[in-house]
Amino acid sequence: MDLLPVAAAGVAAALCAVVVRQRAPEIALALALAACVVLLWHTLPLLETIKDVLDELADLAQVSPQLLRPMLQTVGLALVTKLASALCKDAGEGSLAAFVEVAGSAAAVLVALPLLRMVLQLMLGLL
Repeated sequence: MDLLPVAAAGVAAALCAVVVRQRAPEIALALALAACVVLLWHTLPLLETIKDVLDELADLAQVSPQLLRPMLQTVGLALVTKLASALCKDAGEGSLAAFVEVAGSAAAVLVALPLLRMVLQLMLGLL
């Protein structure tokens, strides 16, 4: 995947949003959201490739996919949280953006708990 078209489209959408925001801020927010969806859609193949490589590395290292799943879920949660928070900030809702970040952090901890349980069981098994 070539990053240049994605980056150029992002900059073009940002410039359009700046121009539109002067007359219709709500439309500028919708434009930014639509641009985020389109850019994410074009980035999905890259994320799929990363997942495939991680699965291959897990097979080579003979690591259970259950160990990698929480990590991948946490990365996904972080990306969604960052995007949602940035959109809230663009809408002028700083407090809502802060809550989205707190909720994203709590969700990441929740997703990582099974991994922590596995690590503790491994440590107890070594004792």
